[in-house]
Amino acid sequence: MADEITKELAASLLPRRPENSHKGTFGKILNISGSVNYQGAAYLSSISALKTGAGYVTLAAIQKVIDNIAAKTPDITFLPLRDSYGQCIASDALSEIRDIIKDFNVISIGSGLSDKPAAMAFVDEALKYLSETNMPVVIDADALNAISHLGITKIPSNSVITPHPKELSRLLNIPVDEIQNDRVQYAKFAAQKLSCTVLLKGKNTVIASDTGIFINPTGNSALAKAGSGDVLTGIISGLIAQGVSVKDSTVLGAYLHGLAGELASRELSEYSVLASDIINYIPSAIKNILTV
Repeated sequence: MADEITKELAASLLPRRPENSHKGTFGKILNISGSVNYQGAAYLSSISALKTGAGYVTLAAIQKVIDNIAAKTPDITFLPLRDSYGQCIASDALSEIRDIIKDFNVISIGSGLSDKPAAMAFVDEALKYLSETNMPVVIDADALNAISHLGITKIPSNSVITPHPKELSRLLNIPVDEIQNDRVQYAKFAAQKLSCTVLLKGKNTVIASDTGIFINPTGNSALAKAGSGDVLTGIISGLIAQGVSVKDSTVLGAYLHGLAGELASRELSEYSVLASDIINYIPSAIKNILTV
């Protein structure tokens, strides 16, 4: 049995903002993302986390990505990682972040990392290491591709994966049409198989965990645009950083993301909303929820 996410539920999950606070109060995110061909993903997943209320985001990426993102925004900090032929994260780059992971509240990994062998090998090592901790992890995009391609069977237990139907098809080795015909059942199956929270993207996004199943009613075709999923990753990461549980952050994040897309499309049309526009409407979505 699945429950629909309501505005009242979303409002109850929003983290509170104490007046006596500082950036550390609202959490620190290490966002491992980006490659030479997918630099926008690193930007979108970082800035959306800050717009959702996180206090601090560090982007861990190759130098080429950092140079370009740093020219676009002063709002995030950077951790340069070794690269593989100037294209993507090197397979052995985990050594550069292993000792500082403990300084963060949540890790996001996958947005725009690329499907090159070095990046996938990096993801394999990173997930193995993170599985030995209780660190919350948001796993998206090319990190999901690495899991399916390399046959990774163990991921951090305190994590959420955010596949679209084709990515879930590869993870479960089940045809896309079959998944789409019973989205709730297969999201639930994936959550049980991988022992994590699952967000299955698409119309009426499904969130499944060991404590329940939710259907998200917000969103429209404006979200069917490159980069939209990177924004969702940032929103969920930003909520986890503020102390919301992984499951509740996923439920609230899906609702906020869809609502921001709806609000953007009212002004820009469903045709013309960009992923970066969705970020700009996160504040309006939060205000909307606060009117409950």
